[in-house]
Amino acid sequence: MAFGALEKTRARNAATMIRMKLSRESCAAPIDIIKYWPQTGVKTGVVASYLPIKTELDPRPLMTALAQAGHELALPCIKRKQHPLEFRRYQLGDKLRGGAYNTREPQRTAVIVTPDVMLVPLLAFSRDGHRLGYGGGFYDRTLAALRSQGQIFACGLAFAGQEVPVLTTDEHDQKLDGVLTENGLRIFT
Repeated sequence: MAFGALEKTRARNAATMIRMKLSRESCAAPIDIIKYWPQTGVKTGVVASYLPIKTELDPRPLMTALAQAGHELALPCIKRKQHPLEFRRYQLGDKLRGGAYNTREPQRTAVIVTPDVMLVPLLAFSRDGHRLGYGGGFYDRTLAALRSQGQIFACGLAFAGQEVPVLTTDEHDQKLDGVLTENGLRIFT
């Protein structure tokens, strides 16, 4: 294992423990992030979210608020390893199917959409907007593909305590445009 990979593995292990502790202590965070959403300036469009696994910050209260405000929602589908995610339209209450890595996905008959905004789960985020994920590269590949086609706002959802000073990155890592926590919105330039 290369030094950078070993460093990322250690960072993932530490970030997992921190997020686990924060998820137990910050049960109001999923509701708190709703009040900061207007600061993103996003008023319309397709918002691709995720359904939480493990101790990820739960985006479902925000998804409900966005749907009530008229946004179209989508959820990611993993087509196969080493490929970008595909997003399918999702309405609250839709029947879901099991996906890879214990995820839940829309049915294969749901319409494929291109998001304007991606709500991105993470283990940690740095002060300059990099994120640490699980290591599969799905969100990095997806953001690279979407950015090559046009504008996308990638907004990490996290507990404020998941912020770290710096993260080890490589040429494939895509920065976030912003991160939304229970303490507010941070925009990265």
